[in-house]
Amino acid sequence: MQLKWPVVRADGTVIRAACATVRVVRTLARAAREHAEFMPMPEQRIPRADSDFASYANHYYTAVEMFWAEQGLDANDLKPLKDALSAWNVAYPAHVAAQNAAEAARQTKDEAKRALEREIRPVTAFVQSFPKTTNQDRALIGITIRDTGGTPVPPPTARPVVLVESGSRLTHRLRIADAGSADERGLAVPRGRRPKGTLGAEVYVAVVPPRAAPPADMSHYKFVRTVTRGAAEVTFEMEQGGLSAAYLVRWVSATGEPGPWSETSIATIAA
Repeated sequence: MQLKWPVVRADGTVIRAACATVRVVRTLARAAREHAEFMPMPEQRIPRADSDFASYANHYYTAVEMFWAEQGLDANDLKPLKDALSAWNVAYPAHVAAQNAAEAARQTKDEAKRALEREIRPVTAFVQSFPKTTNQDRALIGITIRDTGGTPVPPPTARPVVLVESGSRLTHRLRIADAGSADERGLAVPRGRRPKGTLGAEVYVAVVPPRAAPPADMSHYKFVRTVTRGAAEVTFEMEQGGLSAAYLVRWVSATGEPGPWSETSIATIAA
């Protein structure tokens, strides 16, 4: 602070007051600076992320402990810090483990739900298309009750074609398409959509001895699932390796009305 001298009043009082004011201001400024040097400031380097904080805290304690020893300070001063660090080193891994367990449990739950839904859909389709199923049965099971009003949906007229890929062990991969969409070799060409008005394709299989003719009686065939896309996978038990699997497939309408059967496709079950 600078004053222009001399001060206007000549009785000396103002000059002395001004000088006193300057001394007070300078004293207060000096005291403020000295006080600021000893005021604890919030530590800005403590990381907020838990993983970073864990590394920082352990390094911090090790460095502080070394500093305390080098300076000959009382190690008991650090006991509260050490106890807090020990508590953190127990709580943080437990928290991480709990989070990981919760995420794993969620993934397991979601996969179990998807697997259950995959099993529910074909059973529902079978119940819907079963001739003896009544609306009372549907209401009891909790599936859609057909609307008997309006124009009835006719059963499918298209005949599906099935190509069986049998190169994998104990597994067959099926490709299903309309007979009209087969290629020049007569093989099924997978398509993204089902025939109009259909729910999907019902797949039935019969396991027979090698080189045996496929069964003519439908009672020998077991329902596998209703396939809503152009491809499906069928797996077999270990003891069925080396036998043959015969497939019959038919389209099913959205109201459960079945269409004509495909030609029988047969393939060896690779052991």
